[in-house]
Amino acid sequence: MYHQHLTKQWAYLAFVVLLFSSVSSCKNQEQKQVSELEVKAEPISKIEAPEGMVWVETKTFLQGAKDSDQYAMPREKPAHWVTVDGFFIDITEVTNKQFKAFVEATNYITIAEREIDWEEIKKELPPNTPKPHDSILQPGSLIFNKSVNAVVNMENYGQWWTWRTGANWRHPDGPNSTIEGEDDYPVVHVAYQDAIAYCEWANRRLPTEAEWESAAQGKNTNTIFTWGNDAAKLDANANTWQGVFPTNNESQDGFEFISPVKSYPANSIGLYDMAGNVWEMTSDFFSVKYYSELDTSQPIVNPKGADTHFNPNNPYQVEHVMKGGSFLCHASYCASFRISAKMGVSVDSGSDHMGFRTVATQNMLSSKE
Repeated sequence: MYHQHLTKQWAYLAFVVLLFSSVSSCKNQEQKQVSELEVKAEPISKIEAPEGMVWVETKTFLQGAKDSDQYAMPREKPAHWVTVDGFFIDITEVTNKQFKAFVEATNYITIAEREIDWEEIKKELPPNTPKPHDSILQPGSLIFNKSVNAVVNMENYGQWWTWRTGANWRHPDGPNSTIEGEDDYPVVHVAYQDAIAYCEWANRRLPTEAEWESAAQGKNTNTIFTWGNDAAKLDANANTWQGVFPTNNESQDGFEFISPVKSYPANSIGLYDMAGNVWEMTSDFFSVKYYSELDTSQPIVNPKGADTHFNPNNPYQVEHVMKGGSFLCHASYCASFRISAKMGVSVDSGSDHMGFRTVATQNMLSSKE
């Protein structure tokens, strides 16, 4: 049974942040040579790739922060070798057109469109949290504040986020906006629960974090970015922020904010927007201590992530890992256009810079009948 709303929780959290400005912002082990690892050759998949998907071959690769990554955060360390079985993954993020087909087939109502139940929300907030004004407890979602002209403290996220009543996947900038003519844009304002519902309908699932990194690496095994290790190629390969975040976006790449899928080059196996544009949800719990507790003495096979969530900056909500960064990412802010970068998102949270893509295995496709 679905909870009610980040969209609910985000509404309240945005309210709290704006009032109290209290949100916090977000050696490696010695690397083994890939040649020292036994990687079993994999036969070509006997199942034809579903439309819009590509096969990611089984491989062993270095998950987590690389030694030369100057932006790596503690939660990305230590780097560790993992082996991930082959799977199919969407070539692009799920688009408005694809999500619309799901909604029309099922009459599904996303969390951002549902009425808010305060009694449900407060179960995942600190005890004795005061109820916000009814004007805030309305269906909606978080929107990047495009009118920010100055910031006091880069750790105060509330300066560039605003709660917008009526914002949802159909109306990404609020009730007067539309996705008409934007079929090929990533669907946004969808929460983890909404993504799971889509996956169940489409006979898909969300990728694990390890699967996502395997796909992002493409034919590589230990690079920082989806295209390699050259940071100078960022603007040519990903929709991210250029200029001074969050007050001046120079849009040198041609897109000030979100862009249609396939607007930038694909990686080495044909995947688009694995860096930038919108964050992508995974199935793993978000735990800042997960990597530090792993046994990395040998490659880990098909890891599924932490057993439970753990984020001291958000202890009351269940969070999952999201990957890839978004059009808001900048070196001065989060630098999350790196493969190893990750943040946590609660199961009922949505915003205008988060979407998802799905995966499928041969077993899933074989049992579809």
